[in-house]
Amino acid sequence: MTEVTATSSTNSASKPNAATTGLTANYELFLSLLTTQVTHQDPLDPLDSAEYTNQLVQYSAVEQSIQTNSYLEDLLASFESSRASSYVSYLGEEVTASGATTMLRDGNANWQYSVQEGAGGRVEVRNALGAVVYGEDVSLTAGKGSWAWNGTTNGGGTAPEGAYTLSFEVFDAAGNAERVTTEITGVVDKVNMGETSASLKIGDVEVPVTSVTSVRTPS
Repeated sequence: MTEVTATSSTNSASKPNAATTGLTANYELFLSLLTTQVTHQDPLDPLDSAEYTNQLVQYSAVEQSIQTNSYLEDLLASFESSRASSYVSYLGEEVTASGATTMLRDGNANWQYSVQEGAGGRVEVRNALGAVVYGEDVSLTAGKGSWAWNGTTNGGGTAPEGAYTLSFEVFDAAGNAERVTTEITGVVDKVNMGETSASLKIGDVEVPVTSVTSVRTPS
């Protein structure tokens, strides 16, 4: 089942509303004071025209600020709607993203990796609690490759389905540590939309939209 969740749209919408409320209150207070001042002015000593004009200018400025805030609210609502629509398009799509955590499903978990130089060392798989469930010695060829795990644990058992994280500790021929970058691939079944960013859910794995490197429709 696919799902879209908005986690903080209420907060983002409330900010311009609060600003408009404050401006409106100031506007109404200013208008009340100005009306009272004009109504009760001394006929023998009327309000100076320059000062009256200046107050009208201030009155107009506050009125324009309220109108501007209203336009900003409309723009924000339009932007949120457009943003939601663009993220919904990820649902049901297969994405590849930077990351080391992927799902073990049906006895299969896969990672893609990249390393600048050939290196050898050890690879480990950790569960959601950070405990090592599997490890083995590896020899990596420079460039891109893939590494698969069938769920077998070091103890000879089978790990339950869920999210697992891969880590490499490898060294080149000179004994220098080599950095290995990893990517994961999976089908998006949920989108979480925050105030400033969004994330995609692939099973129990949460992937920031910004880490997605490719998208394709599953065959």
